[in-house]
Amino acid sequence: MANPEFIQAVYQTIAKIPLGKVTTYGQIAYMIGHPKNARLVGNVLKHVDRSLSMPCHRVVNASGRTVPGWHEQIELLKKEHVPFKENGCVDLKRSFWQG
Repeated sequence: MANPEFIQAVYQTIAKIPLGKVTTYGQIAYMIGHPKNARLVGNVLKHVDRSLSMPCHRVVNASGRTVPGWHEQIELLKKEHVPFKENGCVDLKRSFWQG
């Protein structure tokens, strides 16, 4: 698992993602100074305590794909009017947040 400083940096970055926008695991890793650790960002998000109310649903992979099996993520993003492409992926050209 990641060190506490890495985890805190991930949390702080996710908390800043605006309503109706998404970012990627790789972008978060880049923003916190660890550009080669996108998978570690994903691992951190996988273990977020739900009581923290982090907008983890606003993080997708580099193709705009949502988390497999987490159907609530799609519904949450649609409620925020995040645009999707016909293939079911988030339209990153229209909704990508770079921080």
